[in-house]
Amino acid sequence: MFQTSRFDQHKRLFYLAIPMILSNITVPLLGLVDTAVIGHLEHAYFLGGSTIGAMLVTSVVWLCGFLRMSTTGLSAQNLGQGNITNNLLILLRGVCLAFLIGLLFITLQEPFLDIALSVAGGSEKVQFFANQYAQIRIWGIPAALANLVILGWLIGNQQSKAVMWLLIATNAINICLDLLFVFVFHWQVQGVAFASLLAEYSGMFIGLFLIIKRYQSVLSELVKNLQQLIIQLFDKQVLKTYFQLNRDILIRTLCLQVCFLFITFQGARLGDTVVAANAILMNFLLLISFGLDGIANATEAMVGKAHGEKNTKQLKRTVRIALFWNLVFAGCYALMFAMLGDKLLRLISDISSVITFAEQYITWMILLPLVSCWCFLYDGVYIGLMKAKIMRNSMIIATFCCFFPAWYLLQSFGNHGLWAAFSIFMLARGLTLAWHFHCYEKDNAL
Repeated sequence: MFQTSRFDQHKRLFYLAIPMILSNITVPLLGLVDTAVIGHLEHAYFLGGSTIGAMLVTSVVWLCGFLRMSTTGLSAQNLGQGNITNNLLILLRGVCLAFLIGLLFITLQEPFLDIALSVAGGSEKVQFFANQYAQIRIWGIPAALANLVILGWLIGNQQSKAVMWLLIATNAINICLDLLFVFVFHWQVQGVAFASLLAEYSGMFIGLFLIIKRYQSVLSELVKNLQQLIIQLFDKQVLKTYFQLNRDILIRTLCLQVCFLFITFQGARLGDTVVAANAILMNFLLLISFGLDGIANATEAMVGKAHGEKNTKQLKRTVRIALFWNLVFAGCYALMFAMLGDKLLRLISDISSVITFAEQYITWMILLPLVSCWCFLYDGVYIGLMKAKIMRNSMIIATFCCFFPAWYLLQSFGNHGLWAAFSIFMLARGLTLAWHFHCYEKDNAL
């Protein structure tokens, strides 16, 4: 009986994880296509400018990652409790907040971009193309944030196939428009920006259509009594709890973004070749992270549902099974970069100075999956548990007690010191969360 149950849980994890892995990998693959399209233009400053510009916009989206995480955890727990009405209210509340934040950034885009570009640094040409790119992409922030909510809700409700097809469709639109705008219309950096903008709104409309079609009857009942719907959406006590949860996740995400931005900006200060090479390496990192996040996303949904059902035994077993497969996938990534790292670099860019420089850092790409797999998994566990304070505290320790001190001590090693500090940061995140989970697991205090 135990063996059958355990096998079923392996099967369930893969049923949720495989579509998530396939769909998540399309995101960094899109980044690689964007980089490859610009990387085959004749000058490094095109790639450097689009990288800085993209980072300015995507940092806003990543900073608002609490929209995805809180939606996943809350919807997964409501799925465990069998409450579809509250589940849909979580989705609607998240979309409203997403548009509010997005419109705020559009309104304040001029001072935001001026300050961000002055902090980013880089050569005059890199600054010019970064500004050109960001001025277009910033109009897509409302849709990009709404997509976080939609994806989080689908993950929490264990609809991983819908997530897969939604992301594949969105990224296919983006890639086709990339090729059309850059190679046919010759819009260069602007073409990549417009492609991403149109893809973000396409993804939002497709996602909302899929949800409305599936839950049409329940949504119709909610909309019939509009006054009651508004009261439920903006209930003071519910909003207070919701914003407290999101506040802790926001602080956690802010620390993470500080580290990513620091790597990009520090690279820009080391020269156009360094920032271009780091852009390629960061896309490799995204390839790692989104692949491992497939296991973590499945863990979020399963842990959240088990927590909602108050099934502690199933929760613990889910974590053990997920940990095993997380390590397997991390080993596969390390092997892939060890065998194919140089070839992958040449697929992305043919600028010899960038390739030669980036080749020196393949070792970090081999090491990173092995040291960072822990933080991806335990992030998923704590999102499912909705223990945002623990995630926040872990990230603060990793950022300010590990990343910056490590960089300060290793900065004489240049870009190698930067990647070493980042590796230490990722390891610290995983170890602190793993220590907390297993301490509390022994005391049955989860």
